[in-house]
Amino acid sequence: MQAILNFFIRYSPVIYFLLVLGFLVGLQRFIQARRERREAVYGLEQEIANRHAARAITALSLVAFIFLGEFVLTVILAPNLPASLQFVTPTINPLITPTDTFSPAQLALLQTATIGPTPTVAASGCIPGQISITSPKPGDELQGKITIQGTANIPNFAFFKYEYAPAGAGTWFTIEAGRTAIQDGNLGIWDTSASDIPPGDYQLRLVVVDNQGNELPACIVPVRIKAP
Repeated sequence: MQAILNFFIRYSPVIYFLLVLGFLVGLQRFIQARRERREAVYGLEQEIANRHAARAITALSLVAFIFLGEFVLTVILAPNLPASLQFVTPTINPLITPTDTFSPAQLALLQTATIGPTPTVAASGCIPGQISITSPKPGDELQGKITIQGTANIPNFAFFKYEYAPAGAGTWFTIEAGRTAIQDGNLGIWDTSASDIPPGDYQLRLVVVDNQGNELPACIVPVRIKAP
């Protein structure tokens, strides 16, 4: 269903052009059928002309119906859809991903986070003024609920999300997402005291996606979660 919506939204100019072209062809056939009806002498000729007119009317009605549907979708419905539904993206849907429920395999992966020296104390992939996490800073020790601050503001912005993963792991867990661009402000809250997040070394990353579904390189900050 999402793929169909994306198709009709993304290619709406082409669809409108084809609908207008189809309408003009149908209108021409209807006018031609009316001319045939006026010029018909015999009953059979009149019947054929009537059939041609009926087919033209059916085609025009179908084109008008599709045009109305495309108009409602692109002008009324599309602006109110969540950004993550408007554009296909290879990542998980950040607006519907539960933030506190994980599968047994995910919980097992989280348990691999070990307490020890933070392997990296420098952020990576950040773009000042566009994609950055200013707090927490690389190497910070976190405990309880923390406020994540930074910037998620790119040309053609669609949405952002911030995620975490145990240090050295490749599986990321979405914490929260937003559809409003942020410039040097609060991105959201991360409750590091959740029972399914054991103490250890983690990576916190900020991902920003544009309205074409392109996911830009993430800003990644290494942090450590302390035991309560």
